[in-house]
Amino acid sequence: MGWCSFFETCYVIIGVKTKDPFDELLHRYRGLLFTLCSRFRHRGLDTDDLIQEAAISLWRARERLLALSGPAQAALTWKVARNAVIDALRRIEDSVALPESYDEREEDNTLVDELHEVISHLDEPDRTIVTMKLEGYSYKEISSQLGLTEKNVSVRLVRVKDKLREEMTK
Repeated sequence: MGWCSFFETCYVIIGVKTKDPFDELLHRYRGLLFTLCSRFRHRGLDTDDLIQEAAISLWRARERLLALSGPAQAALTWKVARNAVIDALRRIEDSVALPESYDEREEDNTLVDELHEVISHLDEPDRTIVTMKLEGYSYKEISSQLGLTEKNVSVRLVRVKDKLREEMTK
């Protein structure tokens, strides 16, 4: 259960409606905060943890936020929340230590091997398009070799990149 729905449930259970301007601000921008935090959840923290970090930073900036309204308030809310999420992720990344026998070249080769493994599981012609693009062929060259339009090659590459990114971050 997300933090906004948790508070809303508590308010309903005890029959209290808050008139606190900060609570109203959080309620108004809950979708914005959820969207922002869910984009970064795969990088080490849960969405709820990131929302909590953002809410804390918003609380610290509440006087500036509540002095604004409309698009200016939304923009500042986004900026404060985004910076809080980035700071939280930096703290997590800084705390991850490398093993004693870390070999960067070996790690790079492992990632390349994983990428090639994921590419090998793609359907045709996506596998061929990705392979040709990695070999340096242009969209025009790929389209003429495979009998596709350049736009189709471009669209397929975007979709394949998304699919590869998803597979590599699992």
